[in-house]
Amino acid sequence: MSSKGSIPAGRPAGYTATAIGLHWLIAFGIFAAFGLGLYMTGIPGLTPTKLKLFSWHKWIGVTIFIVAVLRVIWRATHAAPPVAPGTPAWQAKAAAGAHHLLYLLILIVPITGYLYSSSAGVPVVYLGLWKLPPLIEASDTLKPILKFAHIWLNYLMAAIVVVHAAAAIKHQVIDRDGTLGRMIPFLR
Repeated sequence: MSSKGSIPAGRPAGYTATAIGLHWLIAFGIFAAFGLGLYMTGIPGLTPTKLKLFSWHKWIGVTIFIVAVLRVIWRATHAAPPVAPGTPAWQAKAAAGAHHLLYLLILIVPITGYLYSSSAGVPVVYLGLWKLPPLIEASDTLKPILKFAHIWLNYLMAAIVVVHAAAAIKHQVIDRDGTLGRMIPFLR
């Protein structure tokens, strides 16, 4: 399937302001949570600072999950613009696959973090105000499995985000096809 030609009927030429806003909220949340996760896990011992950073990390994760659910609902009810004309079919398929995987990961990564907290018997108190119910009982058996899953799903998501960003930059700098301008309107 080639993407050459005009925009199909019913398909927008660009992303809506809502889609762009949700995209960047999640992107910044992912960068913050990932960076904070790397930093806080490198702090030796169990200090008040480390505990505070873990709380912030959880708050960002819960927020990402909430915004991700909104984004999935928005995306399910609003068609995405087509790929740029002239994009090879394999690149269009790769982009679609990467987007689907990213959507899945932005939902699953916070869930694995929440389950990991629950399995460790550590509550999630969103913004320090609302104690969220544990989804599972504390479990010494599940705790290392969920920790491993949370960490490695984060690394997988980070790798896909890097490829996603590199592809967007390639489209902007090499192909000059306006793809990046659909998510960063001032580049149009």
